[in-house]
Amino acid sequence: MPVPELDNSTMHVPASDRWTAADLDHLPENGLRYEVLNGQLIVNAAPKPIHQRFVLELGERLKKALPEGLHMLPGVGVLIGDDEPIPDLLVCAGPILWDARGVPAGQVKLVVEIVSRSTAAMDRRIKPDLYGEGGIPNYWRLEISRFKGQLPGEELPVLFAYALTEEGEYEQVARCPAGRVARLNLPFDLTLDPADLLP
Repeated sequence: MPVPELDNSTMHVPASDRWTAADLDHLPENGLRYEVLNGQLIVNAAPKPIHQRFVLELGERLKKALPEGLHMLPGVGVLIGDDEPIPDLLVCAGPILWDARGVPAGQVKLVVEIVSRSTAAMDRRIKPDLYGEGGIPNYWRLEISRFKGQLPGEELPVLFAYALTEEGEYEQVARCPAGRVARLNLPFDLTLDPADLLP
C-alpha cells in the first residue's frame, strides 16, 4: 500500500522554526504518525502488522500486572515541554484527561519502544534522551529483529529495561532474551519471558 503523501499546499507551518506538540493538532489525519522530537516534525508510516502484534501482546501483559491507579495506553503522546514523542506503550498514573493532546511526562511511569528498522535510531537514542529529560523513571526497549550488539546465541525478541538515575540518564537494569524469564519490579512487578510475545 503506498504511503500517503503530504499535501504541501495545505500543510500547516509552525509559527517559529521549531515545531511544538500544539502544531500537531493542525496536521491532516492521513494514516501517518506525527511526533515532535527536539522541535523537529517526525513523520512515520503506519507500523507493520508484526510490530503491532508485539504491541498488543506486551500491552496485555502490562495491563494485567498493573496495580490500582496506573493505566496502560498504546500509541499516546508524552508531553515534554514543546515536544511530543509517542512511545508504543506507556504506563501512567491518573487522573487522565481523556480528551487532552497527550499525557504530561510527570504522570508517566514507564515508556516502551518496540524497535522497527525504520525507527531504530529514534527508539534507541533520540527518544530515550527525551524521556530522560522529561524525568520518566523507566524505559523499556524490545528488539524484535537482529541488531548490532546482539549476543551469540541470544534469541529474539530481547527486552532491555532501564531505570533513570539521579543524573537523569538511563541505566540498564535487565537484559532478557527469549527463553529467559525476566522478573522486573520497575515500576511494578512483572514476570515475563519475551518468547511468550512471539506471534
